[in-house]
Amino acid sequence: MQGSVVWGWLGPLLVAVFGGVLRFVDLGRPRAVVFDETYYAKDAWALIHYGVERASLGTVDDPVADRMIIAGNTDFLVKCTPPEADPCPLYVAHPPLGKWMVGVGEQIFGMTPFGWRFAAAVVGVLSILILARVARRMTRSTMLGCLAGLLLALDGLHLVLSRTALLDIFLMFWVLAGFACLVADRDHVRERLVTWYETSPLSDLGPGLGARPWRIAAGLCLGAACAVKWSGVFFLVAFAVMSLVWDAGARRAIGLRRPYVGALNRDLTGAVLAMGLLPAVTYVVSWAGWFASPLGWGRNWAQATSQGPGFFVFDSLRSWLSYQVQVLGFHTGLSSGHTYQSAPWTWPLLSRPVAFHYPANKTGCGADSCAEAVLGVGTPVIWYGGLAALIAMVAWYVATRDWRAGTVLVGYAAGWLPWFYYALADNRTMYLFYAITMLPFMILALTLAAGLIIGRADAAPNRRAVGAAVVGAFTLLALINLGWLYPVLVAELIPHSEWWARMLFRSWV
Repeated sequence: MQGSVVWGWLGPLLVAVFGGVLRFVDLGRPRAVVFDETYYAKDAWALIHYGVERASLGTVDDPVADRMIIAGNTDFLVKCTPPEADPCPLYVAHPPLGKWMVGVGEQIFGMTPFGWRFAAAVVGVLSILILARVARRMTRSTMLGCLAGLLLALDGLHLVLSRTALLDIFLMFWVLAGFACLVADRDHVRERLVTWYETSPLSDLGPGLGARPWRIAAGLCLGAACAVKWSGVFFLVAFAVMSLVWDAGARRAIGLRRPYVGALNRDLTGAVLAMGLLPAVTYVVSWAGWFASPLGWGRNWAQATSQGPGFFVFDSLRSWLSYQVQVLGFHTGLSSGHTYQSAPWTWPLLSRPVAFHYPANKTGCGADSCAEAVLGVGTPVIWYGGLAALIAMVAWYVATRDWRAGTVLVGYAAGWLPWFYYALADNRTMYLFYAITMLPFMILALTLAAGLIIGRADAAPNRRAVGAAVVGAFTLLALINLGWLYPVLVAELIPHSEWWARMLFRSWV
């Protein structure tokens, strides 16, 4: 049963609060610059104060600037004299939106570990709520919706990225938000078509569906995903096609004779505007600071402004497009080796996680040797169970063509399969935490599988009791698994022997 509206919100909110406790408690620990925070925390500070990223003191990995900000000194940016002179402008490989979001926390709480991680924790908690609500909508079950949110709250990779100022948690958030909007749009479209079917004469193509605010919202969210990382475009394309297929399926469901032609004739224009033009505009707007500032990399501000208003606009766009081409070249040519890189086909097995933080020679834990680690790894019970659930979704979709199984597989594939091309064709450097965008769809697969295990509401009570016991046992195992890993996910100071005991595979070291 879907349950009451009150519990439909209260249950997911309680799950989100639980996830929030895990993410916000000691959020400022470790008091250090963790992994690529050395780039994004500083870029965010520069964006908030100057509108563009600026070079900071120190070498490529910025150890000087790292020490300055940990000591509370925010004077780590290179002073630009004159303003447009090198080395002040900083070349960056990712769009600015995720760093703007990091910067909001820094603006509120200061340039501290808590400040630059605050926004990541907020969107981590919100993603738990969104997933719980969208799972409830897809299953019509408040219990299953809460299960989905709880499993996301219990995942180690999601926990680590929610406590770290990297961009991938923001990418996952906007992708999930866009997906949730499209699921809501699907329901509303079907309601409109049913109303039309009951009140209007039938036709071959069916009606136009007018304004679709949920699909417009999806376009904004997916454009925001692209404005965090370019890999958001994989989801934008996949979800745009999926939305049109849903439109055709809705028209076929009410008996229209030419559903696909109707979807193309009646829905394609709106889809192009909402899922094509609007995301593009959102992406460009995210660069507003670069357009407005004389300090941006490749900005050519002085040249542009000296040629009058018309030439200013043209030259600005030309400079911006040239910058985008540079970024494309960087991403396609990124093949330098890294200790923690991994191939995408290994991600579901968690075979090579990333050590975000592991300082040497730690003391104070009461043992001869201590460890303080942040290991970017998923909760194995969830990931291995999720892999089995995804295989079940393939079988379920082949057998029944259930749209929910197909949707989960599309979302998972959009976050996973494109990286195979870059690994095989370009030998691109990539990491396990890129898989965070796959995680919501893996958990949706687990949730749908849990629904199948428990059975329908009209199934025999004994059957449902056994199914509920199996799902409950799995959830308890996930909780225990996260509890066991928790010290090495959040930088608790523990004896080295306890850290070693939590390394499931030798490749985790």
